[in-house]
Amino acid sequence: MRNRVGIIGFPVAHSLSPAMHNAAFAALGLDDWLYDAMEIPPDIPRHAVEEPRRHGYIGLNVTIPFKETSLRYCVPDEKARAIGAVNTIDFRTDVGTNTDVDGLIEDLKAQDVPLAGQTALVLGAGGAARAAIYGLWQQGAKVLVTNRTLERAVQLLEQLTFSAGITGVQALTLDEAVEKAPTLVINCTPVGMAPRVEESPWLAGVPLPPGITLYDMIYRPHRTLFMRQVEEAGGRAIGGLGMLVRQGARAFEIWTGRQAPVDVMWAACQAELVRRA
Repeated sequence: MRNRVGIIGFPVAHSLSPAMHNAAFAALGLDDWLYDAMEIPPDIPRHAVEEPRRHGYIGLNVTIPFKETSLRYCVPDEKARAIGAVNTIDFRTDVGTNTDVDGLIEDLKAQDVPLAGQTALVLGAGGAARAAIYGLWQQGAKVLVTNRTLERAVQLLEQLTFSAGITGVQALTLDEAVEKAPTLVINCTPVGMAPRVEESPWLAGVPLPPGITLYDMIYRPHRTLFMRQVEEAGGRAIGGLGMLVRQGARAFEIWTGRQAPVDVMWAACQAELVRRA
């Protein structure tokens, strides 16, 4: 009998997680483990979690649009409750957690991006933005949030104040946020993701702060239009592949109890991106 894990979401055809995890299983000789992708319609969130559980899966990764709704169908740990979003579930304990925080913060540190005392601007108001705000705030950054619908950002911060005790984070328009001179921008939106590669979440006419560092959570394409805009303005741009690998490594360790071969997982993701190009 195989130990099955996988990812649920809609869509998931673009996911690199099967290639990444199956390469890690092979590298450690875990031949009885298999990771697959399950594309589930957005209107049946309960079935998205409970059907894999019923069919004997060890655990799941959870992506859009189920990160927030999956809280209802597992036992969220303190981190998942604080963020209000789950991205990893272990059915043996029924515990759901959020490894996006670890993935983002660990990759920022690996890239030598300073966090404590920095002004960080988060773009977006979904599950990924929740994780970014939580992680950056914990690291001592001064966090700003903007979203094309500002009301959603305000509501998000109200929820995080209640669930995580987060205070001092401001929801602003992009123009207002730029006036605060952020040194770090985290793109938590899907704007610019393949196939809509000629879109940018940065509004036209708003100047980019000089010398900023951009962390774009998108990893396909490898260099987004937004990343190119930042580099052309003299800033530094980092893609989201490292976050994907590092959050995946944490999930791998939860399920298997083994140290994840991060280098193998990284190489597998890069090879899969080349294969799909």
